[in-house]
Amino acid sequence: MTRFAQRIDQALTFHAMEVTKAAQQLREQGRDIISLGIGEPDFTAPPIVVDTLSRAAQAGLSGYSPALGIMPLRSAVADYYQSHWGTELDPGRIIITAGASGALSLACMTLLNPGDEILMPDPAYPANSNFILCAGATPRLIPCTAQGRFQLTADNIAAHWSDKTRGVLIASPSNPTGTSIEREELVRIIQTVKERNGVVLMDEIYLGLCYDRVPRSALTLDQDIVVINSFSKYFNMTGWRLGWMVVPESMVGAVEKLAASLNICPPTLAQHAAISCFTDEALAIYENRRLAFMERRDFLLPEFEKLGIHVPVKPDGAFYIYADITQHGLNSDQFAHKLLHEAGVAVVPGLDFGPAYADKMIRVSYATALDRLHEVIERLQRIL
Repeated sequence: MTRFAQRIDQALTFHAMEVTKAAQQLREQGRDIISLGIGEPDFTAPPIVVDTLSRAAQAGLSGYSPALGIMPLRSAVADYYQSHWGTELDPGRIIITAGASGALSLACMTLLNPGDEILMPDPAYPANSNFILCAGATPRLIPCTAQGRFQLTADNIAAHWSDKTRGVLIASPSNPTGTSIEREELVRIIQTVKERNGVVLMDEIYLGLCYDRVPRSALTLDQDIVVINSFSKYFNMTGWRLGWMVVPESMVGAVEKLAASLNICPPTLAQHAAISCFTDEALAIYENRRLAFMERRDFLLPEFEKLGIHVPVKPDGAFYIYADITQHGLNSDQFAHKLLHEAGVAVVPGLDFGPAYADKMIRVSYATALDRLHEVIERLQRIL
């Protein structure tokens, strides 16, 4: 391996992949495994979106699109921000990408230089560090507390800022915690970073999946930050590989050159289909699904507490529960192994999300049907 590949390999654990492989092996042996590991909705794209894809294919709309995406979709996203997330945007600042991963990759390569440092919370989604590493920069994980909702605070940022720090990468709601940053704290975070001439990379992939508050994009607070989003989670289009980012006008030209060089364009048929995500018919379906996710969360939280699986901070978004399993006398890897092999339930050990809580926490995804979650609890009651 090259030095760069070794650096990436050392930076990532991805025990989620190991759990997935082990679960599949057990299925092949005839075991019924319920997966609470992968962060993938069990819902798929609504019929109107699938029908739109079919019509686009039949019309021959499968060629290359502009590098920044087709303008009807960029305009539809802009309209959605105004109607649902409280801010007016120029569609020219909205860049359609090959998933949120494509957006993060482009953002990091546009903004970061070798030797730069980006502050991130611990816990955090592990792949986000990779995008920073790919740009030659260094992710710096800052341990966050339950009192701070496992999120970076302005005080954290000020205390850890150095002459190498370029900015922050934060997520609200977050993977793995399902927690959002309080609006007042987000104001302070943005102010703290801007006072130091830094950049704010804001992951809002789960913004549509908020349960206890009205979602508002960070763009309502500041238009000069970079916001990442996706059609995978709220819009249930994981394999379609489509996302977007909103950037300051000054970044558009540089991002366009990189996007054209690295990706040529986002998936064209998926772009045409995604316009239908914003129809009244599709949005009504998405709202019902959001409520279904909330019902699953509200079922699991009290049941976990009864089982000695403590949830330090109630998740208010996404479809994850970040839970403390120390009461059971096992580290997170041992606990995940026990659940998989004794109960047929797959969860992700905290090892994936940073060192601060690696041994004591697990991540549970409730992106599976409620009847299966009832069965999960019955199985856990027999072994815990």
